[in-house]
Amino acid sequence: MVDNLARKLDDAPKVEIEISEAPVKWCSVSLAEMVERGKRLEASVFDVEARQAFDIIHHSVFDTKPLIGDDGFVSNAHYGNRLKRRYVSKCDNNAIGFIGSSEMLDVYPHPVKYMIDDDNNKCLKVKRNTVLISRSGTIGNVTFVSKTLEKLLVSEHAIRLECVESPGYVYCYLKSRVGQKLIQSKVYGAVVSQIEPEHLADIPVPNAPNEIKSKINDLIMQSYDLRDESNALIDQAQALLVKELNLPPISEIKVDTLDESKSVQTFNIKLSEMAGRADASYHVPIVDAIVDILKKNAAEVTTVGDKRISSDIILPGRFKRVYVEEGYGRVFIGGKQLYELDPTNKKYLSLVHHGERIAKQLELHEKMTLITCSGTIGKVTLVGKQWENWTANQHIIRVVPANNDVAGYISTFLSSDYGYELIKHFTYGAVVDEIDDNHVRQIQIPILKNQDIQKQINDLALQANEKRYKAFLLEQKALKILDDDIIYAK
Repeated sequence: MVDNLARKLDDAPKVEIEISEAPVKWCSVSLAEMVERGKRLEASVFDVEARQAFDIIHHSVFDTKPLIGDDGFVSNAHYGNRLKRRYVSKCDNNAIGFIGSSEMLDVYPHPVKYMIDDDNNKCLKVKRNTVLISRSGTIGNVTFVSKTLEKLLVSEHAIRLECVESPGYVYCYLKSRVGQKLIQSKVYGAVVSQIEPEHLADIPVPNAPNEIKSKINDLIMQSYDLRDESNALIDQAQALLVKELNLPPISEIKVDTLDESKSVQTFNIKLSEMAGRADASYHVPIVDAIVDILKKNAAEVTTVGDKRISSDIILPGRFKRVYVEEGYGRVFIGGKQLYELDPTNKKYLSLVHHGERIAKQLELHEKMTLITCSGTIGKVTLVGKQWENWTANQHIIRVVPANNDVAGYISTFLSSDYGYELIKHFTYGAVVDEIDDNHVRQIQIPILKNQDIQKQINDLALQANEKRYKAFLLEQKALKILDDDIIYAK
C-alpha cells in the first residue's frame, strides 16, 4: 500500500514553479557593518529602503543629532511597567480610561477598559507634548500627546519620548517616510516584533536651523490643538442630544428582567416580536428601554432607512483586491483605521482592476457616515474632506445622508452609547460577527421636537469635521516642509 502510494507520487506530473524576482530586494552587507548594527542578522536591519533612508540623512545639508541621549532631541525614553491589569467599571470612583498602542492613534480615543487612577497605575500615564511610538506588534506607529490623550492611561506597548526641544518636529520626523524606514530597521523578534528605546537612540535626526524646526513644531502643535477643539465640539453635540432626549447614562437605564438577583439576564419575548430571530442578543431589553425613552422625548422615532434621513445605504460586495504602489491607485482603508485622522498602513487599490466598483460602491465622500459591519461591529465615523475619493473595504457600510441638514446629526446619534446599542443588537454570526445594509436601514433614530437643537447638533458635528480637516492639512504641510527644506534639501 505504501509502495503504491510512493509510485503514484513519483508518477505525478512535475509542477514547474516560477518565482518572480521583482519583489525580491537584496543588498550586500560588510562584516563591519553587521558588527556595528549589534551583530544583527535579520534582513530587515539591512533593508534596501532603510539603507537609502540612512544615506539620505547622512548626506543631508544639515548635521544630525541622535534621537535619544545627552546630545539628542529626547532626554527620556521609557515605557510603562508590566503589571497585572485590574479593570474596573467606568462608573467606579477614580476610574480612568485605559487604551492600547493602536487606540492611541485615534483622533478621539474612546476607551472600553478602565483602571483605577492610583499610584500603581501611575506609570501608564502620559505627559502633554510627549511623542508615543508603538513598540510591539505593529511597530513604529507615532502619535502626539495633547489634551485628549493626557487624560488616559496608555499601555506599556507604547514608548514615551520626552523631548528636550521641538517635540512637534520630532513627531513629524518620525512619522515621515524616512523616519518610518529608520524605525523599521531597528525591529527585532522572530514571532512578535519588538523594539526598545535603546534601539531608537542612535537614529539620526537632522539638526535643522531653529527657524525651520520651530515652524514644523508649531504646525504640529496647531494640528493637535484643532483635534482637541474638534473633540470638544463632539462632546457638546453629544451633551445636547442627551439633554434634549432626557437620556440617562446607559448603566442607569432600567430594563425588564425576570429575576434581577440572577447573574444571567433572563427576559420574556412574545412570539409576535421574534422577527425571525431566535438569538438572545437581538432581543436584549436595553434596546427596548432606549427606544421607549426616545419615543417619550422625541417628536418621532424613525429609521436610518427613512428617505428624510438617508438617500442611500451602501454595503460593497466581496471582491479579490489588487493592490498597487502609492500614486497608481486610490487610498484603501479598513475598519481598524476608521478613527484615525490620517490612517497608518494605507494600501492603494488598482483603478484599472476596480475602477467601476470604486465608483459605485467603494468610494468615500465627505459627510457620509461609516459603520463597521464585520468583526468589530458599530464603530461609527463621519467622513471628512481629507478622505474625499478614498476607498474603504467591504466591512464598512456607507450611510449617504439625505442632505447636509442631517449629515452630522446621523453620525452624532449613531456614535453615541445609545446608538451603539441599537446597532449592535442586529449582530448575527457564530464565528465572525456581522450586520448588513438591511439591518442599518432598520436602526431607529429620533427626530427631535426642537428642530433648532437638532440643527445645532448637526452643525457642531460638521464644525468638528472641518477642524479635523484643517488639522490634517497642517500636518501635511509640516511633512512637506520637512521633506523639501530638510530631508531632501540641496
